[in-house]
Amino acid sequence: MDILVTGGTGQVGLELKRHAWPAGVEVHFPGRDELDLSKPDEISRVVASRHWSVVINAAAFTAVDKAETEVAEAWLLNAVAPAVLAAEAAKANIPLVHVSTDYVFSGEKSEPYVEEDRIAPLGVYGASKEGGEQGVRSARVRHAIVRTAWVVSEHRANFLKTMLRLARERDRLSVVADQWGCPTSARDFAGALVRVAIRLASDDSAPTGTFHLVNAGETSWHGFAVEIMRRAFPNGGGPRIEAIQTCAYPTPAKRPANSRLATEKIEKAYGIKLRPWPEAIAEIIAALERKDNLTTSGR
Repeated sequence: MDILVTGGTGQVGLELKRHAWPAGVEVHFPGRDELDLSKPDEISRVVASRHWSVVINAAAFTAVDKAETEVAEAWLLNAVAPAVLAAEAAKANIPLVHVSTDYVFSGEKSEPYVEEDRIAPLGVYGASKEGGEQGVRSARVRHAIVRTAWVVSEHRANFLKTMLRLARERDRLSVVADQWGCPTSARDFAGALVRVAIRLASDDSAPTGTFHLVNAGETSWHGFAVEIMRRAFPNGGGPRIEAIQTCAYPTPAKRPANSRLATEKIEKAYGIKLRPWPEAIAEIIAALERKDNLTTSGR
C-alpha cells in the first residue's frame, strides 16, 4: 500500500511521519522541492506519478491572523490546492482524507457543533478552509473530511508551547476565558487519520463524508492554560493565570466563541474516540521536558 501525505512539516504531518505505520505500508512525504501545492501542474504530476492507495492532505495555511492580510496565499493553499488534489485523486480513483477546522463555524451555537450544522466562518482562514471542503466535495472523490480544533504537539508553534515559554519569562499571564473548545493532540489525531486512511484504501464500503475529531472533553483557553501549568509545575509555582474576556485581547482575526466539536459520528463510523485532552497534553509536556533536559545536558 502506497500512501501520499501532503503537509509533512506541520504539526499533524510531523506526527504522521513518526507514526508506526503497519507493515507493508509505504508513506511518501514530498517536500516543497518535489511538490509545490501552489502549482496545480505539480499536484497533477505527483498524483499521477504512481498508483497511490490513498492521499492524506494535512497541508494548510494555518496562520489565522496573517490570513487576514495574506488572503490570496491562504485561499491558494487552503481552497485551491485541495480542490485540485481532489480532482486529480478522483480521476485516478484514489480516496482522499482531508484535514479541516472548527473555524468554519461562527461559534454562536451554545452546544458542540455537529457535522451538519450551518457553516459561517468569521474570517479568511475559516472561509478558505471551507472553500477547500467544497472543493473536495465537488470533485466527487471518495473522501473523509476530518475537522479538528486547538491542535497542540511537541512541534512547531502552538498554544501549549507558547504558554510554557511565557511561563519562563513572566510571573502572570492573561488568557481569554470566554472562548471554548476541545484541545487536541496532533499525535492522537494523526493516529486516527491513519486508521481512516487505511480503511478507505482497503474497504470500498468505508464511511465517507465529513467528520469531527478532537480529544475528549472541553475547556476555555484560560482553563487550558491552567491545566498546562498544573502539569508543568506539579509541585506548585509557575505564573498566575488571569482570566480575561476576548475584548481585552483584540486580534486581526475574530475567533469563534464556541469551537466545541461533537465526535459521535466518527465514533460510530470508524470506532474512533480519542482520550481526554488533559492526558494527551501531559504526554506532550513530558516529552518537551525530556527534550529540554537533553538540550541542557548537551551544552
